[in-house]
Amino acid sequence: MDLSLTESELLFREEVRDLIATAFPAPERYDGGSDHEHRWHQALLARGWAANKWPTAFGGPGWTATQHFIWEREVTAAGLPPQVGGMGMGMLAPILFAYGSPEQQDRFLPDILHNRTRWCQGYSEPGSGSDLASLRTRAVLDGDHYVIDGEKVWTSGAHRADWMFCLTRTSDEARRQDGITFLLLDMRSPGVTIFPIISLDGRHAFNRVTLDGVRTAVSNRVGREGEGWTVAKGLLTHERTGQAFVSLSTDLLGRIREAAATLPGAEGGVLLDDPGFGHRLALAEIELQALAATELRTLSEVAAGGAPGAQSSALKLKGTDIVQRMTEFFVDCAGPYAAPWFPEVNGPAPDDIGPGWARREVARYFEGRAASIAGGSDEIQRNIIAKQVLRL
Repeated sequence: MDLSLTESELLFREEVRDLIATAFPAPERYDGGSDHEHRWHQALLARGWAANKWPTAFGGPGWTATQHFIWEREVTAAGLPPQVGGMGMGMLAPILFAYGSPEQQDRFLPDILHNRTRWCQGYSEPGSGSDLASLRTRAVLDGDHYVIDGEKVWTSGAHRADWMFCLTRTSDEARRQDGITFLLLDMRSPGVTIFPIISLDGRHAFNRVTLDGVRTAVSNRVGREGEGWTVAKGLLTHERTGQAFVSLSTDLLGRIREAAATLPGAEGGVLLDDPGFGHRLALAEIELQALAATELRTLSEVAAGGAPGAQSSALKLKGTDIVQRMTEFFVDCAGPYAAPWFPEVNGPAPDDIGPGWARREVARYFEGRAASIAGGSDEIQRNIIAKQVLRL
């Protein structure tokens, strides 16, 4: 496979860089705030790139796999999100393309595209995380509505979401994967209660959501009743293919080098020149390059009409490992200055302790621990690979 960029691809890369420079002229950097998010989203809408992963039939730009690859690298290096719209844009929309009715597509996709509606995912439950088929949240048909009772947990962004796409059990079958139905529900409905979960990095991103007699119309069912497992598998495949974290790890690698080049080494010189540190960093970079090639090959196969299958699990599994190792390098670089940002330390630490990046990257280290579980645990990914590739 020839991985060198063609002339047209190089021109596309310049287009991407021009868009970034126009939206955020140097030295201004994207800060993740709502104003910057809105500005970036408007720039993407104006260029026709807001829904860059959507099919052309639904307003996508029709990029090739290589263009997606270039886009991810360039925007990540600039500290920008590849797209705005969260779970609605990247996770629910592909499901609506494949399984949604025309009425559902017309109703929900425009608001997702223009970032007018925020979505959260109601999958995991207490005692039913990676073993998703054991979910117990139940939906009972009552006329032209379903009545939902149950509990979801680790629900990212539920406290900000307008709607939830949710897996519910509508019947008890011998095969647990059967009898599951995919529903959409309004988070402002009576009976929805949200409890915050504060994670190790001190952020409020996760939540516990209880559903007590929540009603949602039958028209908000995606696919047929009892086919939710098929819908969910399609969504998880899209999610896991996007969890290789290659762009993030590539960006972190460059910043690790910058940091290590300014810090003292154990035997004089700088940390970057220490044999032990340099050897570990080189091994991680080699694995990252192999992962990047695998991701590009997978994207090419998908663009040609194939399905990622077990490769999505392999990408997620290895991508998680590498990004976690990258965050560990930052903790190594910070040394004793990482300690003030560990949750065991009482009281807020002054912002001027240690390198300026220490607080942010130590928080990322804690956040990265969850990547081994989120989107399907490492153990689940290995089981999928064994069943689909090794035929065990």
